[in-house]
Parts: sequence; C-alpha cells; structure tokens
Amino acid sequence: MAASETGSAALPGRLPAGGSSVSVLVATAIVVADMVGVGVFTSLGFQVKDIPSGFSILLLWVVGGVVALCGVFAYSELGAMFPRSSGEYNFLSRAYHPAFGFVAGWVSATIGFAAPVALAAMAFGEYGKSVLPDAPPLALAVGVVWLVSLVQLGGVKHSSTFQLIATILKVVLIVAFLVAGFVIGTPQPVTFTPSVSDFAHIASAPFAIGLVFVMYSFSGWNAATYIIGEMRDPEQNLPRAMLAGTLIVLVLYVALNAVFLHTAPSGELAGQLDVARISGTHIFGEFGGRIVGAMICIGLISSISAMMWIGPRVMMTMGEDIPSLRIFARKSTQGAPAWAILFQLAIASLMLFTRSFEAVLDFIQFSLLFCSFFTVLGVIKLRITRPDLPRPYRAWGYPVTPVVFLLVTGFMMYYLLTERPVQSFLGVLIMISGLVIYAVFRKRAGRGAASPSRE
Repeated sequence: MAASETGSAALPGRLPAGGSSVSVLVATAIVVADMVGVGVFTSLGFQVKDIPSGFSILLLWVVGGVVALCGVFAYSELGAMFPRSSGEYNFLSRAYHPAFGFVAGWVSATIGFAAPVALAAMAFGEYGKSVLPDAPPLALAVGVVWLVSLVQLGGVKHSSTFQLIATILKVVLIVAFLVAGFVIGTPQPVTFTPSVSDFAHIASAPFAIGLVFVMYSFSGWNAATYIIGEMRDPEQNLPRAMLAGTLIVLVLYVALNAVFLHTAPSGELAGQLDVARISGTHIFGEFGGRIVGAMICIGLISSISAMMWIGPRVMMTMGEDIPSLRIFARKSTQGAPAWAILFQLAIASLMLFTRSFEAVLDFIQFSLLFCSFFTVLGVIKLRITRPDLPRPYRAWGYPVTPVVFLLVTGFMMYYLLTERPVQSFLGVLIMISGLVIYAVFRKRAGRGAASPSRE
C-alpha cells in the first residue's frame, strides 16, 4: 500500500477501526522494557573508576534521565502530528525529505534494533552462565532471540500479553532486588550526600564521558513511536506512554546504581561488566548471586521482546512505501509482519557472532544519535516553517528542552567521532549506503514511486 499523500487518518501503519490495538499500558511496558536492558547493569563499572563519588554518579544518571525526557517531549509532538509507525523513518521524511527518512529507516533496519538485540542477548548469555555454568553463552543468546521471535510471529495480541507480563515481572524483580539490597545488604563506605569535592567531579571529563554510557542506557525512551499505528488514540497515549515509561526507568536506574554502590566495594565494581551479579553476591552470598543472574536474564527477555516487536515495524512501513521492499509489508494471518521479523532475526543472529560488547555499542551509537539529533531539530524546523500544522501535543518547555537534548546529543556525537573514529565511520558508511540504495529504488520505480507524505 502506498503512503497517503493527504495525511488522512487512513495512513499506512494505522490499524483499521475495530482491529487489534495496543493500550497505553502495553505501550508504557514497551518503553520500560526497551530502556531497561544491558546498559544499566554494565555502565557503573566504567564510571566508578574515574568518579569516586556516590552523589556524582547518581547525579550522572539523573542528568541522563532529564535529557531523555527532553527527547520525549520533542518526539511526542512529532508523533501526535504524524501518527504513523516507524519512528525516525516517518518523522524525518515529514520534517525534511523522504531520502532522509529512508536513511533513518535503513539504519534502524540494519543496526538500530538488530545490534541492541544482539547486545542484550550477549548479556543474557553471560548472566546465564551464573545459572547454567556449562551452557555456552552464545547458544543461550541465539536461543533466546529465536524463542522471542516466535512469540512475535504470533501477532499483536500475543505480543502484547507476553510483553506486559514479562515487563511487570522485570519491574517486580528489580524492586525486590532493591528492597533486599537496602534492607539486608552490608553498607559500604559511600555517601550519596553532596560535598564540595563533587563540583570538581561534575565538571570533569570523566563525568561528561560517563554521560555517553548513561545515555545509551536510557536509549529506548522513544520505543512507542515505532508502533504508533498500532496504538489506541496515539495523539494522547503516545506522550503518556513515553513520559510514564521514562520516569519509571529514571527512578529504577538511580535506585539500582545506589544499591550497587551501597552493597559492593567500588574496587570490585571498577572495570567490570556484571556489576549486578557482584552486588547480588554481596547481598545474598554466592548462591544469591546466581539467583540475581537468573532475574537479570528474565529481565533481558522482555527487552529483547520489545526490540523484536518494534524494530520490524520500520521495515514493514518502508515496505508499504517502496515497491522494491513490498515483501516486508506483508502480514501473516495473525497480523504480524513475518518477513520483517525474520529479516531482523537474521541480522541479529549474525551480529551475535561479533562477540564484542564495546565495539558493537560504538558502532550503533553514532548513527542512532545522528538520526535522533535531526529528529528533535525537526521539531524546531517545523515550528518555524510550518506553524500552521495541527499539533495535538506541543513539546513541554519548548525551545529549552529540545535545545538541551541537541546540545547533549551533539557532544556525544563529537565524543564518538574523536574517541571512536573507526566505529563512527562505519556508522556513517551505513547511512551513505542507505542513500545509495534509496537512489537505486527511486530510479527503478520512476517518478511514480511511492514515498512518505511530507504534508
């Protein structure tokens, strides 16, 4: 189906009246599940090496949450204006040009979701060793991705039920871990009250660099924008889901890092990826560490499920617009974009063999930041160039909140370009390849090619 050129309610990616749809509760669960993945359980080990202050580290996570909220306000305005599934593919096409939207869609389809799925699966395999010492981590990682994909192939109804149960279970387990940490954990000599020395830590380079890892942990606050077309009353429920989900995660992240620092010596946490297991061992003993590993594995299942749900919707929507990709717009009898799901599954499975957490993280970060930067900038652009467009939701704190997001995101891109030039260059190549492929598809389709409406 070609994209509507009138911007009417019959846009592709929107479910017909009476069809299965996603409630605001499920959409919030998707946001929480997508955000609370591998990042929060790994970032602290890198931060505590250079920031020996409990207050400064918690403030780092608060700052990351505030920046994420600034992004939520901007994306909510665009999502309410253009309620169509696919996130940046839809927004950049409307705000700039269909070619820019295609580049964002290409990034999402190739690395934007498949790589985080692989990263979460890698963490699942590593934490799974604490439960099944003899199980190969790679086999566990591949197995969980394939299992979750089968659920997604069952359609929106089954996906919604599975996602809601898995996310609620994740949050309950995290809260139980937090309570146990503060109640029975042995306190470490760390303070969370501010001191004069904290000003030096906050103004230091390690604090700014630590924000890069923190913002990766907060990535996923925009998850609901990829399934706008499947949501009930998206103009109202999209902002609600993203705001509620981000606030929940902000509280969980600050509390989790406080428990990690409260229960485990900083020397043991420094430079380690599995900080949650280390903390759990200090709380419950060696056997308790295995229990914590199992709980984290359960939590990662919901993250993988969320990304295997929303990621294929990008390729599905691109298939509705571009004849050469029409196969990915096809849905099964259960309403699932089967070919798009299988496509993302294949890429994620290949990425699992990369076996390098930091390299894959750097590889995806620059491209995703680039697309997010220009999406938020698009809010400002449209306010200036198209003030007449209906805006069911207007970004709170405009223009301060989008500018804050742009400044922090711009710094992160600069950091990645200077500190990880090779990985960032590979991300740029992915975007350039998207432009080339778009040109080929457009030439093949001719002047009659369908493209996302910019009206």
